[in-house]
Amino acid sequence: MAFPINKFQSLKTPFYYYDREILKQTLSLVTEKQRQYGYHVHFAVKANANPLILNEIREAGLGIDCVSGNEVQCALENGFDANKIVFAGVGKADWEIKLGLEAGIQCFNVESLPELEIINELAGELNKTANVALRINPNVDAHTHSYITTGMEENKFGIGLWEVESICEKIASMKNIHLKGIHFHIGSQITDLDVFKVLCTRINEIQKNLEAKKVKIESVNVGGGLGIDYEHPDERPHADFGNYFDIFHKFLELRNGQELHFELGRAIVAQCGSLITRVLYVKEGQHKKFAIVDAGMNDLIRPALYHAYHKIENITSQEECDKYDVVGPVCESSDCFGKEVVLNKTKRGDLIALRSAGAYGEVMASHYNLREFAQSIMP
Repeated sequence: MAFPINKFQSLKTPFYYYDREILKQTLSLVTEKQRQYGYHVHFAVKANANPLILNEIREAGLGIDCVSGNEVQCALENGFDANKIVFAGVGKADWEIKLGLEAGIQCFNVESLPELEIINELAGELNKTANVALRINPNVDAHTHSYITTGMEENKFGIGLWEVESICEKIASMKNIHLKGIHFHIGSQITDLDVFKVLCTRINEIQKNLEAKKVKIESVNVGGGLGIDYEHPDERPHADFGNYFDIFHKFLELRNGQELHFELGRAIVAQCGSLITRVLYVKEGQHKKFAIVDAGMNDLIRPALYHAYHKIENITSQEECDKYDVVGPVCESSDCFGKEVVLNKTKRGDLIALRSAGAYGEVMASHYNLREFAQSIMP
């Protein structure tokens, strides 16, 4: 990524920088596959809700995947058609469900029988019919961090395989529910694409079982989870969309007329974003050096929360390299972006880029220590 460093020097740090061209290239790759196979892609707005980002995504023709009522409202306010909005989440409040019903969203991804019963009740009060997809927990191991695995039996998400048929029977008596499809999401930052082949096999089995019970499925939603290369953002600025979509085309047995939906977040926006921060001090200890920057864990929490890796670069220095622990000003020992990071020789005032921060960066920021939110730019 080429940074406009001269422009950066006059800006208040920290701030998020989004590369419009990388985002457009990524969206082009996604929409090309979407057209090739007739698939439907919804952007997972939880990854990044910045209006600058959402505008590009809307213009590309993608839908939206929401996990809260405020995300539904955000999608509507940013011009997305309600009939392209899908709404998931294990704990939808009544007001959130009513918002979706009144807006006429495409589908609720339902995660339990109690939720289904409440949606039916609220839809009846509003004289509406709710389109729903049953989010099924397929018990597929995504081989990723335990905090972002969602498709195993021990996770809180989804309906167990053992109760799918009985819930389908109960739906038949719910006057305000239309069973539109089945939904899956097995985790995030998945780089072993063979996992998606396993998911396809499990979905094929589920479909056959439902057909045997005369349950008609109009759409299949396979969620998202496609990972990116955090270590080599310049060499691999785009996720492996080609192989990802091809796997579902090859291994998933869709019925005639069935729609296939995806919910991609990180894979679309992560590589276009960087958190730009300025070095406040270089502190030398007995055994190591600390590059203390003005961005903190409140601006980018992933390293503190998941021990997540982000490539770190000094984008203003050209001098020989040294090793630094890159840390922020927040009063927590976990406020560390990387240990023993090899950087060009670093001094006060240098600009540091934390790469691949376009997903789960700005959107997870907080005011901890009463710090201000970082601004964002997309030239």
